[in-house]
Amino acid sequence: MTTWRKSSYSANSDNCVEVGRSVGIRDSKAAATHIPVSADAWSAFLRLATSR
Repeated sequence: MTTWRKSSYSANSDNCVEVGRSVGIRDSKAAATHIPVSADAWSAFLRLATSR
């Protein structure tokens, strides 16, 4: 079982994207599905997102 985390900016909203360690990302409204994302791809995304 994976623990899914959402941004602290989402508060108690159900309208967000969640991240699961070593699993990927998912839409909180479609919790049964997820998109696999490698650790390298996630790191690249975070570098790009935080550099803007």
